[in-house]
Amino acid sequence: MPELTTALTVEILATGANLAFIVLLIRERILCWVFGIGGSLLSVYLFVDARLYFESLLYLFYAAMGAWGWLRWHRREEQEDNPVTTWRMSQHLSALVFGGAAALGLGLLVQNLTDAERPLVDAATTVFSFIATFMEIHKVLEGWIYWFVLNLASIWLYHDRDLDIYAVLIGIYSLLSVWGYITWRRSWLAQAQPDGA
Repeated sequence: MPELTTALTVEILATGANLAFIVLLIRERILCWVFGIGGSLLSVYLFVDARLYFESLLYLFYAAMGAWGWLRWHRREEQEDNPVTTWRMSQHLSALVFGGAAALGLGLLVQNLTDAERPLVDAATTVFSFIATFMEIHKVLEGWIYWFVLNLASIWLYHDRDLDIYAVLIGIYSLLSVWGYITWRRSWLAQAQPDGA
C-alpha cells in the first residue's frame, strides 16, 4: 500500500502545480513557468509507474521547456516585446504533417519494442504536445486550439490507465483552453489597436 499512497500524494501535488501553471499562463504571468517545471517533474514519476513512457518523456520535455519559457518570457518582458502572435495556415499544415508522421513512426516503434500501453495514442499526444508547448512559449494564439484537442484525447488515455485525478485535471484543462484562447485573442486584438484607440 505505501506505493499507492505515495503515487496518490504525488498525483495530487502535481495536479495542483500543473493547474496553477495553466491559470498563470492564461494570465500571461511569468511565474507560470515555475509551477510548470515543478508539476512536470512530479508527473514523470506517475507516468513511469503507469508505463506511459512517452508521457514521462513529455513531462521531462515540459520541465526543460519551462526553463526555456521562463528565460524567453523574462528577456522579452525586459524588452517590453512579448506579444501574442498567430501562425499562417502553411505553418499549421507543416506542424500537422510533421506531427502526424512523427507520432505514427514513434508509436509503431514503441509498440514493437516495449511493453508500453496505448503507444499510438501516447505517441500522438506527446508529439503534438511538443508542438503546442513550442507555440505556448512563443505565445502563438492557436496553440490553445491544439491544447483543446490534445486534452480531449488525454482524458481518455489517462482514464484508461487509472490516472483518474489527471483525467479530471485534463478535463479542466480543456475548459481552460477555451478561456486561454479567448483571453489571448483579446490581448492579440488589443495589440493591433493604436494607443488611445
